[in-house]
Amino acid sequence: MPLSMFLISAILAALLLAPFALKTFCPYAWMDLLYFGDLVRILVRFVSRRRRRPLFFALDRFLEQSSAHPDRPFVVFEGESYTYAYADKRSNRIAHALRSHRGYEAGDTVALFMGNEPAFMFTWLALAKLGSPVALLNHNIRSKSLLHCFNCCKARVLIAAPELKEAVEDVLPSLMEQGVTILLMSKQCDTPGIEGFSDKVDQASDAPLPRSLRSQITFKSPAVYIYTSGTTGLPKAALVNQNRLLTALVVLSSNGVKTNDVIYLNLPLYHTAGFIIGFIGSIETGSTIILKRKFSASQFWDDCRKYNVTVIQYIGEVMRYLCSTPKKDNDKDHKVRLAIGNGVRAEIWREFTRRFGNIQIREFYASTEGNVGFVNYAGKTGAIGRVNFFHKMLFPYALVQYDTERDEPIRDANGLCLEAPRGETGLLVSKITDIAPFVGYAQNEEQTEKKRLRNVLKKGDLYFNTGDLMRIDEDNFIYFQDRVGDTFRWKGENVATTEVSDILTISDCLKEANVYGVQVPGHEGRIGMAAVTVNKDTPFDGSKLYDHVASYLPSYARPRFIRIQNAVEVTGTFKQMKMKLVEEGFDPGLIQDPLYILDDRERSYKPLTAEVHSAIVSGSMKL
Repeated sequence: MPLSMFLISAILAALLLAPFALKTFCPYAWMDLLYFGDLVRILVRFVSRRRRRPLFFALDRFLEQSSAHPDRPFVVFEGESYTYAYADKRSNRIAHALRSHRGYEAGDTVALFMGNEPAFMFTWLALAKLGSPVALLNHNIRSKSLLHCFNCCKARVLIAAPELKEAVEDVLPSLMEQGVTILLMSKQCDTPGIEGFSDKVDQASDAPLPRSLRSQITFKSPAVYIYTSGTTGLPKAALVNQNRLLTALVVLSSNGVKTNDVIYLNLPLYHTAGFIIGFIGSIETGSTIILKRKFSASQFWDDCRKYNVTVIQYIGEVMRYLCSTPKKDNDKDHKVRLAIGNGVRAEIWREFTRRFGNIQIREFYASTEGNVGFVNYAGKTGAIGRVNFFHKMLFPYALVQYDTERDEPIRDANGLCLEAPRGETGLLVSKITDIAPFVGYAQNEEQTEKKRLRNVLKKGDLYFNTGDLMRIDEDNFIYFQDRVGDTFRWKGENVATTEVSDILTISDCLKEANVYGVQVPGHEGRIGMAAVTVNKDTPFDGSKLYDHVASYLPSYARPRFIRIQNAVEVTGTFKQMKMKLVEEGFDPGLIQDPLYILDDRERSYKPLTAEVHSAIVSGSMKL
C-alpha cells in the first residue's frame, strides 16, 4: 500500500475512533467544549452590548422585546394575561405619575414593598425608565427589620401593595420623620402620611419616557438592592449594579430557554432567584411568565398543565415538597422539559425525575453578591456544577483548607492559605478582578470587608469568601458540602446566627444566646434553635419572648426551639461552642435542660414535651 494511502487510512481510522475514545477516556469532553462555546458566545454578546451607544441596559432589552413582539404574553397572573405592549404602557403610566409627584425626583432610590404580582414588575420597569435604583424589600418583614432594610439603601420613596398597609403603618412615624414619600398602590388611603397612588397611575399618560431621564446612568450605577444573608433582624443590602444586571440577562438563554418557552415563576420576586433568573432572564428570551403569588405544591402540576409550562424554577425545598405530595396517575402528564435552580439533594433529584418524568435538571451555584458561579451542564446527579480550565481561567477560584473549630482558613508559615487536595472539602474563594468584581453591601463596610479574604495564594491578592464548603471529585464535578460559621439555611432563606443572637439578647429576659441550626427529619436545611441563659432578675416569659422575636424577625428566622442552660459553653478563644449542641438536637429524652418550642397559635414559647417531639420526628407535625 502506498504511503499516502496508508496515511489517509490512518487519519480516517483516527477520526472514526476519536468519538469512542473521548467517550471512554474523557466522557465529558464534548460537553466541556459545548459549554466553552456557550461562554464565548455569552462574552461576545456581552462585549457587543457594552460597546453600544447610548449605553445598553437590561431595560433596553425589554424595550426591544416590546417593540418586536408587542402582542406576545409577557406575564399571566390569576387568569389575566398581560402583553409586552401592555407592560410597556403600564410602566409608562407609573413612571409619569411618579415623575409628576412632588416627593420624587428622577434618579431617587425607591423601595418596593410588594408580593408577587404584575404591579411589582411594571413598577420596577417604570423606575428603571426613570433611572431610579430599586430596593426589593422582603414583604414578610415587619417593624424594626422593615425599617432597617428601608434605611440601608437611603430610599426617598416607598411604594407598597395595599395588603401591606398595616406593616407600613407600624413604621410610619419613623418614615414621616425622615420625610419619606409613601405611596400605596390603591385608589385612596385614609391614613395620614400614606397616599393612594393607583388612581394617579390610571390617569397618567402612557407615552414613552425620554431617555434623557436616565442619561446619568453608567454600568457602575446601582440597579437594585437585594437583601441577603440576611433575612434576619439585620439584613444586608447587596448592591447589584447595571453591569451585573446586564450580565444576568443571559441566565436563562444560556441554559437552553427559548422564546417559545413558558416559565413558571412562584419564587419571591424580592429574591435573586425570582427577580434575576425568573423575571430578568425572561426579558432576554422574550418568554411568557406564569406568575404565582407563592409556591403551592398542590397547585403546581395543575398549573403546569393548564398553562402548558415548559420551564420551572426551584430551590431544594420546592423539589422536596413536590415529591411529598400524594402520587397521582397523571404525574408525568405535563410539558415541563427543564428545571433550573439550586439546592436539590441527590436523593430528591432521583425521586423527582423517577416520579415526574424525563425533566432536565440544570443545577447551578451562585449568590446575590458573589463573583463566582458554576453550572451542572452535564447533568451529574447531586453536583452543583462542573469545573474546567476555561472557567477557572476567566474566573479564578480555589478551595482552601478550613478549620471549622476556629472558623477560619488554615494558613501556612508564610500566612498563605493551603489549597484543599482533590476530593477533600475546602472553603470556596474566588479572586476579585475586573471581570469578577465584588461590589459589597450598601451602608455596611464592616460586613463587606468580612467577605474579603486577603493573602490567599500569594501576598497581596484579594478573594471573595463565599462562606461555602465545597468538594471537587476526580471527574471535575463540584459538590456543595455545608455553610461555615454563623449561617444556616431554612425555608430557602439564609439565617445568620450571630444576628439572631443579637436580637435575642436585647430581650428583657435573656442574658446570652447561642443560635444554631438543627436538622429535622423530612425537612430540607436546618431549623433555628437557641441555647440561652436567663437574666437572674427576670424569669423566662415565653409570651414576651415570642412578641420580641416576632417584632424583629421574619418567621423563618425565629428560633423554633429554645434550650435554657446555666451557662453558654465557649472555647478556649471564647467562641461559642455549637457542634455538640447541633448533635444533641431538640430531643427532650436526651437533653436535661428545659426545652421550649415556638407555638404560633398560642403566640408563645411552650414547653417541648416528648409527645410533641415524637409528632415532629414522625412527620405528623410540620414545622
